[in-house]
Amino acid sequence: MTALVIFTGANSSLGIPAADHLLDKYPEYTVVFTVRDASSADTNTERLRETISRYPKAKASILALDLASLSAVHAFADAITSGIQSGQYPPIAAIVCNAFYWNLVGDPELTADGYDKTFEVSHISHAAIILRLLGNFGDAGRVVLLSSDSHWPGKNAMEKYPPTIPSDLELLVKPTVDADKLGRGYQRYATGKLALTTWMYALNRYLEKDANLKRVTAIAINPGNLVDSRCLHNNTPKSLARTQKFVYKPLLPLLKLIMGPTLRTAAPAGVDVVDIALSPNYAGERGFFTLLQKDQSSPESQDEGKQSNLWAATLSWAKITKNNTALQVAFE
Repeated sequence: MTALVIFTGANSSLGIPAADHLLDKYPEYTVVFTVRDASSADTNTERLRETISRYPKAKASILALDLASLSAVHAFADAITSGIQSGQYPPIAAIVCNAFYWNLVGDPELTADGYDKTFEVSHISHAAIILRLLGNFGDAGRVVLLSSDSHWPGKNAMEKYPPTIPSDLELLVKPTVDADKLGRGYQRYATGKLALTTWMYALNRYLEKDANLKRVTAIAINPGNLVDSRCLHNNTPKSLARTQKFVYKPLLPLLKLIMGPTLRTAAPAGVDVVDIALSPNYAGERGFFTLLQKDQSSPESQDEGKQSNLWAATLSWAKITKNNTALQVAFE
């Protein structure tokens, strides 16, 4: 065992080809793939198992992780920490935060923690996992956060209301109800991506200040708009699934000429996410990437005041204290 990779949302449209690439190109790593439902009743988890089975020498496992539950998230972090301490797992090399949730047909949903489900799954729980597990990295490592062009107002055609980090941060975790389910649902999704991207900059600043963790780096990547993603027919209007079937998929070559290389399928996106997490080509890299190219994120995400305010609120939301993270400089 050389090092551990943790990959959330591993049975997703991007996750399964990412798993295939990871096990094929980086067989030296031990991998924990997390999914919400690890049972055989979940057809997508079964597809992930079939992918893993093609690599009989793989050191890979699938663990259930409900990112809509902070108690489950902290229990997962405890289990990984215990596994590393006991020698079950090697030290961590990378954490890939791929999972997300959206609901474009309903009102905001509050979890048992009292937070908007979209925001908790996309941002809060991933922040909790990272901060809980930082002390289990080896000499160096990477944190990869899945962003999107949706985090930048005006860049995605699905946007009706722009994402923003409001001055009242409680609106992020307890958004108001609105009659426009599609427009506000997409705004909640995009705001979650904006928050994760904004938070990444603060995380990097604190990591660089810590003598023991300065070789752990954080990257937010826009993997592109994936025309074959299952999310386009999960918690979405039927019209979106029809657009996927009759426009996006059959017209992809033409649409790429108009919209550029970020419009693509999930398979190459999965490859890119794994490579940016593990390839030596990206060792020491920090910041925002579009596909595999260093890029600028939105102006709002680069606002240091908003980064600091969001950082402090996230510590509270995620139940992170001096006693459960190695990143002690975050509390100075």
